[in-house]
Amino acid sequence: MKTMQRQNIKAVMDVLMLAELKNGAMSGYDAIGFIHNKFGVLLSSGTVYSHLYALERDGLIKGEWDVKKRVYEITEKGKQTLEMASKANITLLDTMNNMLNP
Repeated sequence: MKTMQRQNIKAVMDVLMLAELKNGAMSGYDAIGFIHNKFGVLLSSGTVYSHLYALERDGLIKGEWDVKKRVYEITEKGKQTLEMASKANITLLDTMNNMLNP
């Protein structure tokens, strides 16, 4: 069960990161802590940073150096993407619920 939870979190990690960044800036270390505290899953720094770098490459977040760490903020494009993902997730959850609970 723990393996399935870990895989599910990795599958939706981009959306999780964008949603949390909507609440304020965070570093990669903060992101690791957020996932661990929220879901009880400790992901490797490589997993988290690869997602952050991909989001930054896609223009969904912006990273800037703050003393010794890189701090990330959501961009306007990221906010729009998060809104679209939220609508798509509602449809997906409704479909899954209907399939699992006929």
